[in-house]
Amino acid sequence: MKIATWNINGIKARIDNVVTWLADSQPDIACLQEIKSVDENFPHQPFENLGYVVKTHGQKGFNGVAIVSKTEPDEINIGLPQAGGGDASDEQARFIEGVFCVPGGVVRVVSLYLPNGNPVDTDKFSYKLAWMDRLEQWSRDRLALEEPLVLAGDYNVIPEPFDCYDPAAWEGDALFREESRNAFRRLENLGLTDAVRATNDASGLYTFWDYQAGAWQKNNGIRIDHLMLSPEAANSLQSTSIEKHVRAWEKPSDHVPVVIQLDIGTS
Repeated sequence: MKIATWNINGIKARIDNVVTWLADSQPDIACLQEIKSVDENFPHQPFENLGYVVKTHGQKGFNGVAIVSKTEPDEINIGLPQAGGGDASDEQARFIEGVFCVPGGVVRVVSLYLPNGNPVDTDKFSYKLAWMDRLEQWSRDRLALEEPLVLAGDYNVIPEPFDCYDPAAWEGDALFREESRNAFRRLENLGLTDAVRATNDASGLYTFWDYQAGAWQKNNGIRIDHLMLSPEAANSLQSTSIEKHVRAWEKPSDHVPVVIQLDIGTS
């Protein structure tokens, strides 16, 4: 089973790139972030023409997440549920979970878009940290099910200094603040595995290059898009890849797809 995550930075601006990438990469499940579209305006037809099913949790102009899959999910859950520490007053579209039946059980796949958190001296940073606390609580509950679980998305967290071209340049930024990184480590301490780092400990592995100051041309990138795996999913991890070639396409997203291959059959 091939599972990918990609912050597309707007489906309206990126539809051609997304469809081209899907046709070429052929993931079984793709988790998209920042679709920036309400559900009823999301363009389903180009995906259906490729044989994909689309489930969205959208929001006008901002945020928004989607799960695109070759098979119909057996269950879709929108938002961090109340039982897992969810906040009923949170209307930002940042979380969607799909449950897929596979031989021998199910696979749970989440597409998430974690808050940026900047500026750090505003309530945006406290919202980010509170959101990560809620995600930790939800993850603890899901891990108790002992099922393959993939938490895929744009975490807006640079986990370690070597996940950034120049740590000094990001000092004090919400993505690299110690509070954000500690919250990410708490997810790992629950038993979740960072898929890319489980297969590759090299520096210079980036998933985001800003549009400004020639960041792509200079390879001034950061790694903020992650697939976190439950032990049951991590045990089936075969490979990971960062499909950075799409960053050089016309009208690119500032993020690129991150892909994993799991030794789990599709039904």
